[in-house]
Amino acid sequence: MIGLTLKHIRYFEALAEHEHFGRAAAACNISQPALSLQVKELEALIGAQLVERSARQLRLTPMGQDFLSRAREIIVRVDELENLARSSSGPLSGRLRLGVIPTVAPYLLSGVIGALGARFPDLDLQPREAVTQSLIDSLLSAHLDVAIVALPVSEPALREFALFEEDFLLVRPAADAGSPVPDLSRLKSMRLLLLEEGHCFREQALSFCKMTGSKPRELMEGSSLSTLVQMVGAGIGVTLIPEMAVQLETRSADVAISKFPAPSPSRTIGMVWRRSDPLGEQLLQIGGIIRKVAESKQVEQD
Repeated sequence: MIGLTLKHIRYFEALAEHEHFGRAAAACNISQPALSLQVKELEALIGAQLVERSARQLRLTPMGQDFLSRAREIIVRVDELENLARSSSGPLSGRLRLGVIPTVAPYLLSGVIGALGARFPDLDLQPREAVTQSLIDSLLSAHLDVAIVALPVSEPALREFALFEEDFLLVRPAADAGSPVPDLSRLKSMRLLLLEEGHCFREQALSFCKMTGSKPRELMEGSSLSTLVQMVGAGIGVTLIPEMAVQLETRSADVAISKFPAPSPSRTIGMVWRRSDPLGEQLLQIGGIIRKVAESKQVEQD
């Protein structure tokens, strides 16, 4: 197939991901007409229509779906070839796309950026915050190099590296500061404030409260831990937050923080990356650095 280039493949994959010519063009740092031209050129080279275009939506044809699957395999392998070269060229340098879940990013990311910048001055760290499933999908499609998520992710194609463990703490209105910490049966009857669906921390909290499989009647949702804590301060209910978030999220809220009796709810935060990535050894080094950053943050909390 003379004339087919990696550029064609990357542009088409971006279009399939964003399902919009304008957004795909912006992601590729080219103009929309240029992207459209590249896709039309690709279709001419393939000899088949890959994209159905209409005024309201864009969708892939059956051939487009088949081509996308193979295109993503090529992109992953090309990225791994580039990483193979990087793995043997001394200290880690160049682009590193790091994904972080929202219940970790605000409390850890600034320290991680500083520590990695000091250790690898030529590293171009590109962080991205998203929920777990989005990060896993991006890893598998080579849109990310590594992600910080709650373990386990149970994805055979990904390697897991534990960074730290942290407890979940109970956040109540300040007026309840002197009250006993509610046991599980009492907690289940209280108005519980949780993150919206899609956040792994929500599922972990529901699991601890033994509320999985059904939506409790007295449950309210927020888009961030900050919102949940402010809602608690207003007397709307109670919530659980990870220990690392306490210092930042409760400093301006009229709330009380309590630890649960043992065995207290907790989670393991770790790094994940593709097992096939040649940068595996370097990513282990990065994991060690991030682990030290997390340990220093936990000391600050004590």
